[in-house]
Amino acid sequence: MRFFRYQAREGKARDGFYKELFTLMIPIAIQNLITQAVNMADVLMVGQLDQTSLSASSLAGQVQFVLFFIFFGLTSVITILAAQYWGKDDRKVIAKILGLGLYVGLSVSSIVAALAFFVPQTVMRFWTNDPELVETGAKYLRLVALSYLFMGFTQPYLAITRSCERVKFSMVLSIITLGANVILNAVLIFGLLGFPALGIEGAAIATTISRGLELLICLVDFLNQKTFPKRLSNMFRLPKTLLQDAVRYTLPAFLNDVLWGFAYNMNSVIMGHLGTDIVAANSIVIVVRDLITTVGFGVSTAAAIMLGKELGEKRPDLAADDAKSLVHVTVICGLIGGVLILAVTPFVPHFAKVSETAASYMTVMMLLSVPYQMGQLVNTVVIAAILRCGGDSRYGMFVDTFTMWGWAVPVGLLTAFVFKLPPLVVYAFMCTDEFVKFPFAFRRYKSMKWLNNITREHA
Repeated sequence: MRFFRYQAREGKARDGFYKELFTLMIPIAIQNLITQAVNMADVLMVGQLDQTSLSASSLAGQVQFVLFFIFFGLTSVITILAAQYWGKDDRKVIAKILGLGLYVGLSVSSIVAALAFFVPQTVMRFWTNDPELVETGAKYLRLVALSYLFMGFTQPYLAITRSCERVKFSMVLSIITLGANVILNAVLIFGLLGFPALGIEGAAIATTISRGLELLICLVDFLNQKTFPKRLSNMFRLPKTLLQDAVRYTLPAFLNDVLWGFAYNMNSVIMGHLGTDIVAANSIVIVVRDLITTVGFGVSTAAAIMLGKELGEKRPDLAADDAKSLVHVTVICGLIGGVLILAVTPFVPHFAKVSETAASYMTVMMLLSVPYQMGQLVNTVVIAAILRCGGDSRYGMFVDTFTMWGWAVPVGLLTAFVFKLPPLVVYAFMCTDEFVKFPFAFRRYKSMKWLNNITREHA
């Protein structure tokens, strides 16, 4: 309660704050919403087949989940640097930041795509020891592998466009991708329009084609944009000083998100060994919860762009005032998200063909999601946006790494495999990390040590 009383005393936001925030946040939130809608479409359509297909696709999807957090870290790197140089209006450096993003993105996505294509059974065994889930998930992975490679270009490129305040492009692209994915899902999963019914394999093919369309549109846009120079020879000629800044200010953010993503993914590993009921329940709950909280997470991306630009313009006082308003907005989004989760909870067990046990799990997990998402939203905005926008990413890395690998993962492993507690109790314990993290993150935010301009001239 002390936190909420503190926010109430902060006063009103500056004139023009909400207009600027919503101009950035609404397209980003819509893009996030559409991305989650694509995931929900996959889950709901595959869920109409059987519980095995639902569980297998959910576990196989953890590969993309891990890749997503690697890209989340990479796009954080891009946003931290590009937003400040956008404020400085140094477009040549922004082009080189894209070159750096493509180096990393394509390298990582190539490795993940190769693993998913050539050794899918080995990859699946990391998440489950159920032979049926391994074989079913392996079919999905082999067909979806190429889509991971496509993301190696699209994710860094879209991060640059957002950092340069071209947020509407990402939103429109997401709408196109959603439409293509839903239509192809329906046609290929269930065998419409004369196509054979391919089930879970149809979902994988639909995802790959949709990601390919996304890549094509990004390439066309890149060749036609005038935001920054696009000569490849210059873009990939990276100054030593830029690499030094990337290592100093942004490598901790990248490592933070990768380590956090792997730790968070351990939840799925643990639950994958507790039975298909909890896996099926979790696959639905995650999608519904993420769909509801997309607006709140849109604040995080918008905050990083706004504050980074202000710091690049050498206006730290403005950035400090806007950060206070952004935290206030995030708390409100968390409260609204909690109410929405409570409202849809009675309907969630009917979203897929699952057992009675899985359905009962869903109801409890949705209720646990109410406080969890509130803590997650505030921590994300503070750590992934406010602290990082000024290069203070090392502290966030230490906090996230400690709370996930020093608390959440050990607690999950102990409760599941040592004390052998019921699956729902294990799940509840694994949802406590955000509350352990909050005091440390909020104290650092209040210290104002994150108010740094990290731009400089590069040869």
